[in-house]
Amino acid sequence: MARLFHVPLSPFCRKVRLSLAEKKIEVELVEERYWEPEPDFLRRNPAAKVPVLRLDGVMMSESAAICEYIEETRPEPSLLPSDPVAKLEVRRLVGWFDDKFHNEVTSKLLYERVNKKMMGQGFPDSRNVKDGAKAIKYHLDYMHWLLDHRRWLAGDVMTLADFAAAAHLSSLDYISDVDWNRSEIVKDWYAKIKSRPAFRSILADQVSGFPPPRHYNDLDF
Repeated sequence: MARLFHVPLSPFCRKVRLSLAEKKIEVELVEERYWEPEPDFLRRNPAAKVPVLRLDGVMMSESAAICEYIEETRPEPSLLPSDPVAKLEVRRLVGWFDDKFHNEVTSKLLYERVNKKMMGQGFPDSRNVKDGAKAIKYHLDYMHWLLDHRRWLAGDVMTLADFAAAAHLSSLDYISDVDWNRSEIVKDWYAKIKSRPAFRSILADQVSGFPPPRHYNDLDF
């Protein structure tokens, strides 16, 4: 069985979990306190970051590389289109959420509200929280624009771009930091994607000291 060293609310870990689950790859989840790296974990990934996946006898790190490996070795169901232009758009949006959205929103909301407490780094920086709360509005509006022109974020079919976005938004939704009333289109997209079987283990996550809101695992909001 595959083994994933992860942190439950990490969007990068969640993206990998969604890819594995969508392709029906059984995986053992091992929570890793990466901020207190043990020698064994550093041997698995000298960068001391999660996710780290052991699959096919290979130890791999970096969520983008992991998802590409999964796609290349388990191509069905496909999460990357075969057309080069369509594939480019998926990769662009994965980069958007894992880079721009992460830096402007996730790191300023989730990391300030949750990670700092878990790591014993003090209280949230109110300026960062304020900036993140402002920035997420822009990103939700951009998602609204995309979904107003497409069935899914990158086109007519669900792709890794949708999982990347859902991984970040689900982590933030766990701490009630997503205003789902801002866009009915985005809310409908999220309801559709979180109803997939691949989402079940994510909706079952429980983080000590941080109970999720009632709507978190409600498929109908």
